[in-house]
Parts: sequence; C-alpha cells; structure tokens
Amino acid sequence: MATEEIILGAGCFWGVEATFRKIKGVLNVTCGYSGGHTNNPTYNDVCTGTTGHAEVVLVEYDTDQITFQQLLEIFWHCHDPTTLNRQGPDIGTQYRSTILFYTPGQEVIAMQTKEALQKRLQTKNLSISTEIKLVSIFYPAEEYHQRYLEKNSIH
Repeated sequence: MATEEIILGAGCFWGVEATFRKIKGVLNVTCGYSGGHTNNPTYNDVCTGTTGHAEVVLVEYDTDQITFQQLLEIFWHCHDPTTLNRQGPDIGTQYRSTILFYTPGQEVIAMQTKEALQKRLQTKNLSISTEIKLVSIFYPAEEYHQRYLEKNSIH
C-alpha cells in the first residue's frame, strides 16, 4: 500500500474531519493547526487569531484507492473557497481555506484544480481565496477535538 499525506483547511476542522473520514481510501484524519508562527499552539491560542495558524486536517490516504486530485475535488466542494477567512458563521484567519502540500506534484495538482475551479466561477464574479503553500509544522489539536462530531452525536 502506498500512502501520502496532505493538510487541508476548510473552516472549522470538525466538519472537514467528518467529511474526509467517510471517503474510501482515506486511512486517517487528524484535526490540528498549521501554517502559523506559534509553536505548540492550543485551541484557545488559535482562536485569538494571533498565531497565524489555521484549523486544518491532516489526511493520510492510500494512493491505490484514491488520487490526490479526487481528494481535492472533495475539498473544493466541502466548503466555500471564495470566502476569505470565513466559513459560514466562523470568521477569522484560523478558518481560511488552505492547501499545505508536501510534494511538488501535489503543488502542481492543487494549482491546476484551483485554476479549473476559478474558470468555472468566472461567470459568477467570484474569486477563490484558497492559499496553496508548502507544508509547515502540523500540531495535532487537543484530544477532545478528534472525532468531535462522532463523540458528541452532532450530524
């Protein structure tokens, strides 16, 4: 089995985690923080908006069962990538749309899928605000955030 990882931010990590856990070929999803400048941030730290981190999920997947491009199609559809620093009622830089890639190949595919989606949105005068950057340190969120929606029976 060949595995890869990608870090994705699409607003509050609880819903994003639940979405990706349902996908065939996804082996593990961990809620966490990445993209900022504060070492070992806590949820309370990230909520201040001063750490530079986004709420993200680390997705480990089996490349024999699902492609990176297929994962990104799910990513683009599970949130609104045209709202800057906001998803639904959640507002702040920690809720930004982000793809943190590990390999040059992931970067190329991320840019290609972003450009293709942007072309489809041209007629609506919408612009994609998703940042695509090289991965930085991933900090797992506190245990109570992992599988939060499952543990709390929120659907």
